[in-house]
Amino acid sequence: MYMVESKAAFTLGEFGDARPNFIYQLTELKDNWPSVLFAMAGGVVLSIGNLATQYAWAFVGLSVTEVICSSITVVIGSTFNYFLDDKINKAEILFPGIACFLVAVGLGSAVHSSNAADNRAKLNNLSSDSKPGTRATFIPTSSETLPENGIKDPEVGNDTVVKAKAGTAGFLVEIENRRSIKVFGKSILIGLAITFFAGVCFSLFSPAFNLATNDQWHALKKGVPHLIVYTAFFYFSVSGFVIALILNIRFLFSPILDTHRSSFKAYLNDWNGRGWALLAGLLCGFGNGLQFMGGQAAGYAAADAVQALPLVSTFWGILLFGEYRKSSRRTYILLVSMLSMFIVAVAVLMASAGHRK
Repeated sequence: MYMVESKAAFTLGEFGDARPNFIYQLTELKDNWPSVLFAMAGGVVLSIGNLATQYAWAFVGLSVTEVICSSITVVIGSTFNYFLDDKINKAEILFPGIACFLVAVGLGSAVHSSNAADNRAKLNNLSSDSKPGTRATFIPTSSETLPENGIKDPEVGNDTVVKAKAGTAGFLVEIENRRSIKVFGKSILIGLAITFFAGVCFSLFSPAFNLATNDQWHALKKGVPHLIVYTAFFYFSVSGFVIALILNIRFLFSPILDTHRSSFKAYLNDWNGRGWALLAGLLCGFGNGLQFMGGQAAGYAAADAVQALPLVSTFWGILLFGEYRKSSRRTYILLVSMLSMFIVAVAVLMASAGHRK
């Protein structure tokens, strides 16, 4: 993510003959430091929010985590941006959309609670849910790519461990055994608290970037040019990279939530899933840049429409990762209601877009 954002600043920030450009503004830190601090604060809260989200996924699931985080981001962040942008968005459309996001937050919490109850019921009936000869056991990393008909269990010799079907108790146990963050037996409030914390962090990075590029609080001295998007983007990405590095090293040696302590050697040797992580960082960097460019043109409140990302993550979570398979009718009703409300909210938010003068 840092590499993408820095590359964008050094290339796009130099296009055109307008002054000040990116390189020029890097040399004017003594004058524009208040805006630089706002941009860096945005990078810090985004990085913390990203880290918190990765813990929330284990507790709450991909679909609900993204809906709640994105909705909180809009409820708080878009409200701030509306007033920071001198109300260029259509208030009669924007605030009903924000209300829809708020309803989506409540529905998301209800989905998580209902699904947790479904999972407890499945685990209480684990023996009747499993087929004869199937055991819920730890599956090593190297065996995840083996055929669907089963793998060899090293503890019992030639016995075959059949992979459990999505939505069954055995499937839940397999996931719990594979992941480092253990959630069985923990309160559902832990997951919701982490999710809400991540959402609050995400809600602050866009207003901070808005302040960095438009100086609505008049922190700059008279005559000092505002930061262009690309300069603010560079400082934003530098601070995000630094805080992510610090926190990840900290949690590597002093983990939280009962995860295992690791080391640099183990980290460097473990490339399982690293390619997906790098791809996620690249996409995040591109997405941030496009959001900020759109916000500078049409208002940062409307640019928060990028929070439509849960519509994609829901596809991943439900169709590819098996979330909510074999859940109760109540959970399905709440899930559909949450997604429907979220779709309406995103559409209304996009319709509120204005034009910066």
